[in-house]
Amino acid sequence: MTKPRTGRVAKIWRDGELVNWDDANIHVISHVAHYGSSVFEGIRSYETPTGAAVFRLPEHIERLRDSCRIYRMPLEYSVEQLVQATVETIAANDLRSCYIRPLVVRTGEQMGFYPIGVPIETFIICWNSEILYLGHDAQEAGVDACVSSWRRAAPDTFPTMAKAGGNYLNSQLSKIEARQNGYHEAIALDSFGFVSEGAGENLFVVHDGALITSPIAAGILHGITRRSVIQIARDMGLEVREQNLPREMLYVAHELFFCGTAAEITPIRSVDKVPVGEGRPGPITRAIREEFFGIAKGRVADRHGWLTPVPIGAEAGA
Repeated sequence: MTKPRTGRVAKIWRDGELVNWDDANIHVISHVAHYGSSVFEGIRSYETPTGAAVFRLPEHIERLRDSCRIYRMPLEYSVEQLVQATVETIAANDLRSCYIRPLVVRTGEQMGFYPIGVPIETFIICWNSEILYLGHDAQEAGVDACVSSWRRAAPDTFPTMAKAGGNYLNSQLSKIEARQNGYHEAIALDSFGFVSEGAGENLFVVHDGALITSPIAAGILHGITRRSVIQIARDMGLEVREQNLPREMLYVAHELFFCGTAAEITPIRSVDKVPVGEGRPGPITRAIREEFFGIAKGRVADRHGWLTPVPIGAEAGA
């Protein structure tokens, strides 16, 4: 199959069946269009020497289920069913590597924000184009970040552990501010002034040989790539700490990097125009990134069982 440049694919999974791209539509009066009532995941499939493999697919679907629970969105499908549906959708589109977006939305055709009883639909979308979240050179050269004037939500306002569409309105404001001021990305503080995360990714500090990241209570998404980085670092014998980080730690860090499904492992070379370390990716960041891609792309043994293989074509029943 010739890969379309736009990222468009032939088939999208919609509530148990594969439909044509153009048929995966919802009505303009849908609840989600007015009130942001969606939860979703971002997942990657990588090409490996033995074929396509999805990185930490069950964990992503489990988080999707948990997001639905938090927002009282009854999910009709089990984790196992959605894992299989994801594999089948990738195979049906004959993809070796792609970005995957499972999406659960409140739809229907009624007005009013009260959500209980509103129809819920589930989609699995594959995006057949390279995702360069922070640009072509970000992985090698690093990116310039700034501390945003927009804070993450305070506790007991809305749940940041849910990967919900509405949460990203805050991220959009931070991202716009950063880009308009000449930076690649924003770093948000939590409501108490401690470091939270990037606009669309988690953040790690390297200081005195230890790897430090903000705790879940700092208004961050409980990132799956973040968990992978922590495991890889521990495998390498590094000290890993989850603790509150004052803003000034960003300026004295020896290394900094973002991580997430879209960002993967992206070094940060400066914050608020203050160089991080020597102003280029440091050795610990490079070592973690190399191990991460080694596992994801099948060059290193999948010792933690993070990869779900994708049979292509007839083998998957496509």
